[in-house]
Amino acid sequence: MDLTLLESALSALGEPPYRARQVWEWTAHGAAGYDAMTNLPRGLRDELEANVPFSTLAVETERQSRDGTVKTLFRTTDGHPVEAVLMRYRDRRRTLCLSSQSGCPLTCTFCATGQMAFGRNLTASEILDQALHFRRVEPVDHAVFMGMGEPMLNFDEVLAAARRLPDLGITHRRTTISTVGWLPGLKRFVEEVDEPIRLALSVHAANEKLRSRIMPVNDRYPLRDVVEECRRYAATVNRRVYIEYVMLAGVNDAPEHARELAELLGPDDFKVNLIPYNPTGSVYQGSSRERIAVFKAVLDRAHVPATVRLTRGRDIEAACGQLAAARKTKRAASPV
Repeated sequence: MDLTLLESALSALGEPPYRARQVWEWTAHGAAGYDAMTNLPRGLRDELEANVPFSTLAVETERQSRDGTVKTLFRTTDGHPVEAVLMRYRDRRRTLCLSSQSGCPLTCTFCATGQMAFGRNLTASEILDQALHFRRVEPVDHAVFMGMGEPMLNFDEVLAAARRLPDLGITHRRTTISTVGWLPGLKRFVEEVDEPIRLALSVHAANEKLRSRIMPVNDRYPLRDVVEECRRYAATVNRRVYIEYVMLAGVNDAPEHARELAELLGPDDFKVNLIPYNPTGSVYQGSSRERIAVFKAVLDRAHVPATVRLTRGRDIEAACGQLAAARKTKRAASPV
């Protein structure tokens, strides 16, 4: 829902300011549409139905994995693809993976989104509408900004969306914003965010030369500078920063790479998530379970907290950008 349009439409109709709060409360609690908002006059509901679209996004396709993961490909009103994922866990957690941009300009070589053309930043309403789509299905309680795009390149809209997520049932402590190391936005995050929102940093290589090869952003903002900013945040909020490390066979998964990572991070300020690679059609392959176990053992011996992330949605192209890229390929292959 375009909240700015909602407020202006209500103002034009001469409605009191509390009407916007009423509409938002219904929406955030999973209402299927204006008709469900029974404390609004029927005439007003009809006016809103005609003039304020209930969502800024249209569903293009949706897939459900054998493990319960749901991935949705949306289109914005101007035709840009946006992906979001609902991950269901046995402990009843319901985690959303949200996108902050359509495409991504930072071109990490292992990422399907990085191989797409960059579209634009998403508005806060477009980000929230991803979450609201799944909230209409069932209650949700965690969110990660790890979908399409670099959140720190769209800082204001991402933060505006994150600040409304508690209305959907997702507290700030259960919200994580990820970055590949876009330092200007990261500095703003450290200096301006008062809420206890989690921070995650995608590292994928502790060696500066190797990281620059797979993540070109490292040429602009070297990893050690980014890590020091993350360390400052950890000290400020007294919470560890998550480190995302995707395991690429023969690229960044050797024991010496683990030792470099342990030396960079130390035992106190970070927690490492080792991520089995979900193939995206790139030149990379995922590391074997044995290789990941050896890598983790090196971190364990160095007393760096580390876990291996449970892979979700592999059978439905759940890695960010995969579904949009697949749909683009099919469209290109279709006869005119």
